Parts: sequence; C-alpha cells; structure tokens
Amino acid sequence: MMTLKLKIFSVCFLISLSAAAQTKQSAVDAFVQNPALKHASIGICVKDMSGKSIVSHNAAKSLTPASTLKIVTTATALELLTPGYTYKTTLAKDKKNASHLYIFGSGDPTLGTKHLENDSEAFLGAWTNEIAKSYPEKKITKITAVDNLFGYDGISPRWIRQDMGNYYAASTYGISVFDNTYQLFFNTVRQDTCPIIVKTEPQMKNIYFLNTMKMNTSGRDNGYINGEPLSYTRVLTGNIPAGRQSFSIKGDIPDPGLYLVGRVADILNDNGFEVSDIGTTQYDYFENMYAKSKPVYDGEVFYTHHSFPLRDIIQNVNFKSNNHYAEHLLRTIGRLRNKDIYSSALDEGTKKVGEYWKAQGLDTDALFMYDGCGLAPSNAVSPAFMCDVLVHMQTKSKYKDDFLHSLPQAGKEGTVRNLLKGTRLQGKVYAKSGSIVNVRCYAGYYIDGDKKYAFAVMVNNYNGSSQTVVKAIEKLLLGIL
Repeated sequence: MMTLKLKIFSVCFLISLSAAAQTKQSAVDAFVQNPALKHASIGICVKDMSGKSIVSHNAAKSLTPASTLKIVTTATALELLTPGYTYKTTLAKDKKNASHLYIFGSGDPTLGTKHLENDSEAFLGAWTNEIAKSYPEKKITKITAVDNLFGYDGISPRWIRQDMGNYYAASTYGISVFDNTYQLFFNTVRQDTCPIIVKTEPQMKNIYFLNTMKMNTSGRDNGYINGEPLSYTRVLTGNIPAGRQSFSIKGDIPDPGLYLVGRVADILNDNGFEVSDIGTTQYDYFENMYAKSKPVYDGEVFYTHHSFPLRDIIQNVNFKSNNHYAEHLLRTIGRLRNKDIYSSALDEGTKKVGEYWKAQGLDTDALFMYDGCGLAPSNAVSPAFMCDVLVHMQTKSKYKDDFLHSLPQAGKEGTVRNLLKGTRLQGKVYAKSGSIVNVRCYAGYYIDGDKKYAFAVMVNNYNGSSQTVVKAIEKLLLGIL
C-alpha cells in the first residue's frame, strides 16, 4: 500500500511539473506574438543555479544587450580585482626638478565624483594642504598630469556620433575628474533667438560652442552636446524647453587631465604659489609613440589619494547604470592583460573578459564586446551566456554577496524601481536594465526563499513604444518566474 501511495504522489508531482512548464511556455508564446514585437529579435533564458535551462527561446542568439552588458563588466572586475580594490592617484615631486609637481593617475573614475554620497570638491582642499606641507617655500613652476595609462583614444570607436560629447558618453583616461562632466546652462525665455548660453559649471576655459539648438513647447530635453575626444569645439544640436530662466544639459569635459591641473594651479596661485605652467603627458605620448626609448616620469610620492572601493563602484554602475565607471573598469581590466600604455586598454579589456569567462568553462562564442557599458550598438551577447555569468557569480564566486547586492531590487531601487512595482515579484527580482534605441533588455536573478533563478530577456528592433514593450516584459516575467 505504501508503494502505491508513493507512485500516486510521483504521478501527481509529474503532472504538476508539466502544468508549470506549459504555463511558462504559454507566457513565452504570448510574449513573442505581441504585436509590438512583430519585427523584433527576441531572446529569453531562465536557468536554475545548477545551470539547468528552465525557459528558453533563442537563448543562444547574439543580441544587442545595451546596459545589461554591465553585468559582464562588473562581474569580471569583481572577480579579477576583488571587492576592496581601490584606485590610487598620487602627488609627487619630479626627482630631477623638485619644483615640478606630478599628478599620477591610475584610472580612478571617482575623483571628485558627484555619486557615492561624495563631496566632489573636498579632495582639492586635502590636496592643497598636502602640497603646502611639501612645498613650504611655495615654489612650483609646473604641474603635469600623467594621465596616459589608458592612452588617449577616450571612447569606443563603435559609439555613434550623436552620443559623443554628452555626459553619458564621457571619455575615459588615466585621470578623470568630476565624472568628466560639466553642466551647460541656458536661458530660453526669448523666442526670437536660439537658446542663450549663460554659463558652465564647473567653468570650462577655452571651450567653444557652435549653437544650432532650437526650443520646443513639449517640455522635453532633446538637447545634445556633440564633439570629438580632446576637442574643445562642441556643437549644440536638438531642442530644449522654451520659457525657462535656467535650463541645463550635461556634456563631457574635453581633456580632464588638463582641466584638473588647471584647477589645482588656480587654487595654489590663490594660496600664494606662482604656478606658471601646466600640462599633461599627451604630447609626449604621441611624439614618442614609435621611439625606441620612452619618456620616464620619475617622481617622489608625498601623497596618495584612494578611490572608493570597487564594491561601491560596481554597485553604482548597476544601480545607476553609470557608463563612465563601467568604461574605467573595462580599461583597468585591460591593463591587467597588457601594461603597455601604447596597447589599447579597451581592446585588451574586451579580450581579457572573453579569456576569463572561457577559462571558467563558459561558451564565449556569442560574446561580441566593444565597450564596457553597452552604449555601442555593435555589442552582442546571448541570453544563455548572460545567464551563465549570473549562475557563476552565485555558485562559484567568492564575492557572490557583493555582486548580488550590486543589482537593484525591482519595484524598489535604481533603474528598475518602477519595474514589477506592486506585483508578486516586487523585491524578489534583482536586475540590470538596458535600453538604447529600439533595444530593451533585463537580466538578473529571481530569489524567493530557496528558489533562485538567473534570467535574461532581450528584445531588439521592436516597433511598439518602449512603455508597451516594458509592460509586455513584466507580463512575461510574471508568467515564467
């Protein structure tokens, strides 16, 4: 009799599993058939922590991930650099000329950041005090920013022109400051002219704006600041709201290393120094690119500034979708692979990422990586690979808690604070969102007690509104998780 009961229970359990699978498949079918996705490329993957597939639709297909690519970047950075890793920016006296001050950069993206509950100007006061101690005679003739660690390409060659020069596409160098971002303020009260430029904050010296911007009555910010890396010429395009005494948009600081030494020199001069010359290592870098012997910047370090720890940096990347931080992480990974500053830190970074995950046993054939943040439309990755990275980070990584807590909870935090809000999945989904033109993606974890799944949903080239697609994704997630 006991055997019979067990057999009956077993049959009922199988029927229950089959019904659950049918429900999940029905949710997938309904999603794929949504009219807004008629012409879209769609990939869906759900895996449990053993790596077993729970739901799959085009899971092996490479699709544009947008900002969900940050999952790959931050996971790799955490594994290779460790959660407590900090960047160091050092102040040093030139050993050949003590009146020459060096500022050595190691790629810190948080110097003067407005993120991470930081006082963005505080470091300048601390630096001034340390410099005053080391130069009691107040004699500094030149300040040089050694900002060549990542070279001077600045951005991915796969980024589109409309993005270049805007704050979300800020260039990345060995020295960054104030998130490499400034605000440009306009007055749009007059209707008989283009938006009038009022000021920049912080003040940008020598920058030139070609203003072709218009005004709108929709109240929307459709303004762009376009320009090449290291160029002080910026073209203002698009349109911004009319009738405002003050309205601002954000652009990237053209040459952050030079901007930093300029700010330091101004502060020192206000404190009784007479700094007469500033510069960066950019000119030397290009002049000696093919020389057999390269310049050596030998300094006696007297102060070291430490960044926020990596765990805080990656949390900001995934909570706020911080492109700038992500690009620094990828180039830092690149310098682990090749320390030669004349090798592309970006290319070395993408290669190192692929090599790392391949060494962990993942199939990397579906990974095409051209930046660390997901801004390049050429980036591609499969939902299956994304799930495999997520599974690894919870089952094999020593830093699984740091990684999990870097992802915001849906319906509560970060860029997914409105996703699944008020549903049974609120607070049970930890996810990174991703969106560029005609791309909507989500990837992360579903955790409910002992039940834990990794998931990735990727939609490319949809023809409905973004709001319609997000609603459809929410319905899908409620059906498959």
